[in-house]
Amino acid sequence: MNYSTLKKTVALSVASVLAVGMVKAQTSTTTTSTTDSTMKTSETTNAKVFGGRGQYKTFSIGINGGVTAPVNATGGSNDYTNWKASYGYGASLRWQLAHSFGIQGDFNGGRLKGNNQDAVGGFRDDRRSFQTDFYSGTISGVVNVATIDYLRRKNAINFFVKAGAGLVWYNPTYVTANGNSYAFQNSDGSNHYVKSLVIPVGVGVKFRLSDAWALNLGYTENFTDDDWLDALQRGYPTKDKYSYGYAGLEWTIGSKSKPNLDWVNPVAMMYDELYDAALRQEVEALKGRVTNVENAVNDLKKDSDGDGVSDQFDKCPNTPAGTVVDGAGCPLKKDTVQVGGAATPAAYTNIQFDFDSSVLRTSSYPTLDAVSSDLRANTSKVVTLKGYASSEGTAAHNMRLSKDRANSVKTYLVNSGVEARRLKVKAYGETHPIADNSTEEGRVQNRRVEFQQ
Repeated sequence: MNYSTLKKTVALSVASVLAVGMVKAQTSTTTTSTTDSTMKTSETTNAKVFGGRGQYKTFSIGINGGVTAPVNATGGSNDYTNWKASYGYGASLRWQLAHSFGIQGDFNGGRLKGNNQDAVGGFRDDRRSFQTDFYSGTISGVVNVATIDYLRRKNAINFFVKAGAGLVWYNPTYVTANGNSYAFQNSDGSNHYVKSLVIPVGVGVKFRLSDAWALNLGYTENFTDDDWLDALQRGYPTKDKYSYGYAGLEWTIGSKSKPNLDWVNPVAMMYDELYDAALRQEVEALKGRVTNVENAVNDLKKDSDGDGVSDQFDKCPNTPAGTVVDGAGCPLKKDTVQVGGAATPAAYTNIQFDFDSSVLRTSSYPTLDAVSSDLRANTSKVVTLKGYASSEGTAAHNMRLSKDRANSVKTYLVNSGVEARRLKVKAYGETHPIADNSTEEGRVQNRRVEFQQ
């Protein structure tokens, strides 16, 4: 068999593999049933996205047999004019690390043959023919190509490429031009097996027979690190090579309850996890919890009497509109005076603030308006605005907060017509409390601005 015949054989083999694959793919669709208006398949599993390799079967063993040749389909030099197909066999152990990648150990054996039949006289370089028996052990990385399928839940076919390194042991014999047969001798005169580095590079296709069994068809080119594989160093410094085309069965080891990682389709897994009934129940429960939180927040913000204190903390509910209240929502009766028979907010009473806030309450506006009116009527009067805070938080934070509160009062009065130069701002932070900071009632009273005339 010559080189052109080899290329025709390989091309025909590839075409046959693709044809078988197309038929297999068309007949491997799964039956589905409808549950909760969601298309579910009979092949769904308990495996979860990002669940780790522990939920899959990952170890496989295989056996194979096929045809060897002392040439490669990709070309290269050959020490003999003709080659003969011979036999090869092998076994493999693979660990699948991901759905698209695994590590595989291979043991192979076989025989290689070639001759100089087309040479003048039937020989060349004093060689008529050779025959070499070999064994090899290699470790390779195996990459599954195009493993994600958007048309079917599981692939029926996996294409793969692999490459690795290892050792080959071989024992060549040859026939000279005069017809004598010899065994190749090492440099020390021995006839023991020769050892050499070998680099296997291969392609193949795998057909899923079941979740545990697969049929493999492949072709591997092997590149050695010496030129004695055919008992002739004719093209130095070229290296010898050989190929192995094979068919084999592979069995994935593990519990039937676990899926085979080699056939996992991530798209199908994500679909199943998205429409998992338990997950949907958890989502609905989460929506309910969010609604409860939103309702609780709305209850905290509710202020039925509009006095600026939420119902949650209002100890004097239903106060009349416009009533000046303290931080607990109770009227500040001492801060009113009688004007024309009606209760009117008195000037220069303390201005209260909410927790960690320097924003003026609307309930403080009547008191501030009274202060503004008095200052505009008495243009020589100067007032110091003294800001305070309760004891929550750090001292530095409370000092800044008390200053912001005093400035809020100043800004209001300036905007109402009081000259800024007549308003002095001082911050005291959490010092000089007027009530006990260990109780909420006391802390409410301490969040204030005082007027000093």
